Amino acid sequence: MSLQPGDVITDMTLPDHDGREVALSSLPAANGMVLYFYPKDNTPGCTQEAKDFQCLVDEFARLGVSIVGVSQDSVASHVTFRDRQEIGFTLLSDQKKRVCEQFGVWREKTNYGKTSLGIVRSTFIVDVGGVVRKVYDNVRVKGHVEKVLADCRAMFGEQSV
Repeated sequence: MSLQPGDVITDMTLPDHDGREVALSSLPAANGMVLYFYPKDNTPGCTQEAKDFQCLVDEFARLGVSIVGVSQDSVASHVTFRDRQEIGFTLLSDQKKRVCEQFGVWREKTNYGKTSLGIVRSTFIVDVGGVVRKVYDNVRVKGHVEKVLADCRAMFGEQSV
């Protein structure tokens, strides 16, 4: 089961797209962060989701909210993905699945009739205190980022930075 609104996240460190160990607690902007989990770099849905976040990254920044993407891909894969897609926000590599398991996004899923374990595309709005404010489970990419932005506006307001 994934974390729910009101839950406090456990601080952990993961390597970012440059290979630096980064603590989750160091990532929120003034009001918090959008932490989104995606299955795989350089696949159509994950690429579109990253591009959608990148297109609106300045809007989130105006709200005091940072964007952070997490997958089990390697740092080298993240470098290629970031450079190819011109992504300007943090990507974290969770090859040991520790953060994925904490958030409850590493679980059984079915794709094209085949059942396997993997990351279920999910997004969490986490405030600056590490409290989960909103959960989006089993996300469909189309329109998702706009919905997250609207919810961040409702939570944090344009004037709160």
